[in-house]
Amino acid sequence: MAVKSNLVNMVAVLGLTCLVCAGLLGGAYVLTKEPIEAAAAAKTQQAIARVLPHFTEASYDAEGHYYTALDGENLVGYAIESTVVGFGGPLSLMVGVTPDGVVYNTSVLSHAETPGLGAKCTTDMKFMDQWRGFDPSVKKLSVKKDGGDVDAITASTITSRAYAMAVENALNTFKTLSHE
Repeated sequence: MAVKSNLVNMVAVLGLTCLVCAGLLGGAYVLTKEPIEAAAAAKTQQAIARVLPHFTEASYDAEGHYYTALDGENLVGYAIESTVVGFGGPLSLMVGVTPDGVVYNTSVLSHAETPGLGAKCTTDMKFMDQWRGFDPSVKKLSVKKDGGDVDAITASTITSRAYAMAVENALNTFKTLSHE
């Protein structure tokens, strides 16, 4: 004899299905939480190492999203996280700033830019190299199209502007830190 479909049966089956799915998702979360956090921490440490000169210790400020890097007791600089909206979505950078306010280097943490266009902010060496040693007291921090000194990525002016804005935000954070 076949079971009749009624409201009680449907609710019971749907409830049981939801319970099983929630259990599977919870189990997957527990299994993957630590490896994901470890990978994120390693990625952050690699980004800090790319954007600052040699250092022996880096401490994190949870509220400001920056790292203070020391070599012994000497301040090497700050690694500052900066996120802005690019053409395709969020563009997150790690910007290394030396104690004298010069950009030591930059590194893209994540982006949602168009492959082959704005995504070149991670592969176009000419674009990336111009940030090494960028001194905002000597150069204007905007793309050449806007009267600045930054060479934009071909066909990706919006991404280039966003990148420059992220660097500018990091430098503003540095100014705040250096006046504390």
